[in-house]
Amino acid sequence: MGKITGFMEFDRKDEGYAPVKERIKNYREFTVPLKEGELKNQGARCMDCGIPFCHSGCPLGNLIPDFNHAVFQGKWEKATKILHSTNNFPEFTGRLCPAPCEEACVLGINEDPVSIENIEKNIVETAFNNGWIKPEPPSQRTDKKVAVIGSGPAGLATAQQLNRAGHTVTVFERDEKIGGLLRYGIPDFKMEKNVIDRRLEVMEKEGINFKTGIHVGVDVKANELQNEFDAIVLCGGATVRRNLPIPGADLKGVVQAMDFLPQNNRKVDGIPYKGEELTAKGKNVVVIGGGDTGSDCIGTSIRHGATSVTNFEIMAKSTPERPEGQPWPFWPMRLRTSTSHKEGAERVFSISTKKFIGDSNGNLKGLITSEVKWEKVPGKRPVLKEVEGTEKEWNCDLALLALGFTGSETTIADQLGLQMDARTNINASAKDYKTNIPGVFVAGDQRRGQSLIVWAISEGRQAAHHVDSFLMGKSNLPLKGDGDLPRV
Repeated sequence: MGKITGFMEFDRKDEGYAPVKERIKNYREFTVPLKEGELKNQGARCMDCGIPFCHSGCPLGNLIPDFNHAVFQGKWEKATKILHSTNNFPEFTGRLCPAPCEEACVLGINEDPVSIENIEKNIVETAFNNGWIKPEPPSQRTDKKVAVIGSGPAGLATAQQLNRAGHTVTVFERDEKIGGLLRYGIPDFKMEKNVIDRRLEVMEKEGINFKTGIHVGVDVKANELQNEFDAIVLCGGATVRRNLPIPGADLKGVVQAMDFLPQNNRKVDGIPYKGEELTAKGKNVVVIGGGDTGSDCIGTSIRHGATSVTNFEIMAKSTPERPEGQPWPFWPMRLRTSTSHKEGAERVFSISTKKFIGDSNGNLKGLITSEVKWEKVPGKRPVLKEVEGTEKEWNCDLALLALGFTGSETTIADQLGLQMDARTNINASAKDYKTNIPGVFVAGDQRRGQSLIVWAISEGRQAAHHVDSFLMGKSNLPLKGDGDLPRV
């Protein structure tokens, strides 16, 4: 695949970025694309390896060497068809995926891996620019109706696959616009929302029905949908936020990241929002949580005009290299530095927040931390220990809690009588995505817990196959790795 000697001739080259001083003035994407010839060279780096481990690294089973080779040959339309045969929305994953495929790349054993994610992004952008991505409604319709609850990546993938099978699909979304986490959780500087809208236009023309502003379980009872639809697929995500149960957590200025980020996205898009404005302008901001959501809070706070931004991570600082015990091709917990980190945030590792401090009016003015260490216990999980004598007080006007999620909301599950697991995820195996109630399926974070966008798309595709089988007795929709549906 690629050029046989390409990996020896060409170094990895990633897309560039607009200067920090320029990009923090707005919320637009700020990547600088590679030229076509440079992208061909990157595709040429794909090795003719005997076993392409990138396949196993990708939750979607993308046919990575195949589309890399097509890019190297300059056959962009062919690359588009190959990519879409396993991935409904490469414009999302090409921007937002942490690229586990690259960590599993054979070249990555001792060299920089192939820049798979950036190649993927450029394939789909080339396709949209050339008009190759067109609505493809099914040639005939069945008499089956399916309700998909939630319009994040899992819900959208489920809907598109089931629509391809000929079923009449209606997607219900409680917010004002379709997109779920993609629209309300991901800042525009990582993905502008016209990227979602252009795909939705294609899906609407394919015959998928979208209903917004409808909170299933509140505005419409779950049993009403059971009476109207032949199957229901729950794709509502894991939306219950993790709190920080320490003194002062109720002070004004202690804010959940998933209140802060959605409000900002609404402001950028001109969508009305409820409640008081959440702004970092002129404030000392502390972002508690070192994951992607924390990084998004950093970039957003800097664009607001924060006086300072500090990022706390309770884990120890990792190394840029693979840690021991996490060999190739497994996903390594290495140090990852985002573009937002580089925009002016201080990162502090091995630190735990013990108390929030307020003024006489109940406003946050500071917090107290201590250093921590993780002690290894043979046969058990590491134990967190506070380091004595390391307490420190920090000035803080806004604390953003980016601590992840503990599970899914239970309103619909309670109404349907669904079985839950200990983490309030809905019980359904990856074998068939069926719940304990006939005709009700679940996919994405609502089944597996908080995870990656690429996993959500994969789950939606897999669930659609099993829903189709339930409705029709069999299904021609592909399962992971089939790659036999080369539809753009």
